[in-house]
Amino acid sequence: MTAHDKRLHAFRPDLADERLKGEVTAERFVAGRAARIVAPVADMLREPRPDAGLNTQLLRGDDVSVFEEAEGWAWVQAARDGYVGYVSGGFLGPRSDEPTHVVSAPRSFLYPGPDLRFPRLGELSLGSSVTVKDFAETRGTRYALLSTGEAMISGHLRPAGEVSDDYVAVAETLLMTPYLWGGSTAFGIDCSGLVQLAMRMAGRDVLRDSDMQAAALGEPIVTGEAYSGLRRGDLVFWKGHVAIMTDERTMIHANGHTMLVSREGLSEAIGRIGYLYGGPTGFRRP
Repeated sequence: MTAHDKRLHAFRPDLADERLKGEVTAERFVAGRAARIVAPVADMLREPRPDAGLNTQLLRGDDVSVFEEAEGWAWVQAARDGYVGYVSGGFLGPRSDEPTHVVSAPRSFLYPGPDLRFPRLGELSLGSSVTVKDFAETRGTRYALLSTGEAMISGHLRPAGEVSDDYVAVAETLLMTPYLWGGSTAFGIDCSGLVQLAMRMAGRDVLRDSDMQAAALGEPIVTGEAYSGLRRGDLVFWKGHVAIMTDERTMIHANGHTMLVSREGLSEAIGRIGYLYGGPTGFRRP
């Protein structure tokens, strides 16, 4: 990370966030326009083109500041973690009704009305935010009726502001989720995305990438050569990778070895990863 990391600060030679005036050089400075993600998942890309690399993803209900819209793309900064990138302009809507609930199941369907027999309209990931206007019951199943006209299973939601008391338990609900480079959702996720999403559900907003987390999240732990003293919730970092300890010997991580969120013994992971990337670069306690 640098003083003005472009992942966390909106500036280009031609345009920059007005809050950076005097700190960076740009032809023009603008104030960000408030907007909200209305798509189930919004890919945030490095460049405004569909074949650009995926940096991260935003969820329905996430707030952003929009600095530019051109040719179907929006250059935005996420309110939750400060990440900057490009999303499709069609993913944006106004900040109107404030979200009242958050999706607490790994994945949940959207229906056109309060009946699970209706054809689904789409699906939302864990962590997505919605505005519930009312509730209804059909054949004993309770539904939340959203401000957008859709319905969801009420039991898959929790009130906004209610948080989990164990972020590791949240991560464990995502076991077998496919690995996706840049993924931040329960449809596909990478190592630092797993840490970020699980902590989000525990009421803690953290930075997105593993190098950011290794530099700023929690406090460093000294383990010695035996890697002793670790406990549930501690983080293990390698160059470009992070895992969550589920106990003193086992960890959970989204990884390119299994291409899933999976459990692995710490010693086995250190041996397997070491020949390609070296040993752990650090341990931190959030």
